Amino acid sequence: MDSFIIRCEDMNITVYLGSNEGNEPELKHAVRELGTWIGENGHTLVYGGSKRGLMGELAESTLLAGGKVIGVEPQFFLDMGFEYDEITQLIPTKDMSERKAKMIELGDAFIAFPGGTGTLEEISEIMSKVVLGHLSAPCVIYNLNGYYDDLKNLLNHMVETGLAFEENLKGICFANDLQEIVKVIRG
Repeated sequence: MDSFIIRCEDMNITVYLGSNEGNEPELKHAVRELGTWIGENGHTLVYGGSKRGLMGELAESTLLAGGKVIGVEPQFFLDMGFEYDEITQLIPTKDMSERKAKMIELGDAFIAFPGGTGTLEEISEIMSKVVLGHLSAPCVIYNLNGYYDDLKNLLNHMVETGLAFEENLKGICFANDLQEIVKVIRG
């Protein structure tokens, strides 16, 4: 992807993802591509603060591309030694709830990379805020290799059963690759 054609104003981009590496090689490549784009375009990554797994890959690739990285990590993870010492700023929190609130406060755009239950919890809160009109930032579900197809189907099922309104879900965007993410973020 040609980074010179993807310039938008500096943003804090909050990315939710797991600290595991997963067992698909494409995950590491895609997360590093995302981090490189964030860094090369002068954006700041806001993430969970870990040096482990995909989180560490994202932070490292952002830093190597010249970007800033803000980690928001609860004290119990810090006590376990999971923090990434080389990041630009580390914000400790007392617990996961405070961490989620801080990451939302700092974010100008939100991306859910493939992850586990923590990632799902975090992006669910963003989706709810978007649907309620309490947040007008881009909300992107990175549907790499169809990872979030079932979530997309569930949201469609909610509309079909009359438990959600299609117009309220318009702020929740599914993207299959980095180019689609960039399109959503650029607006």
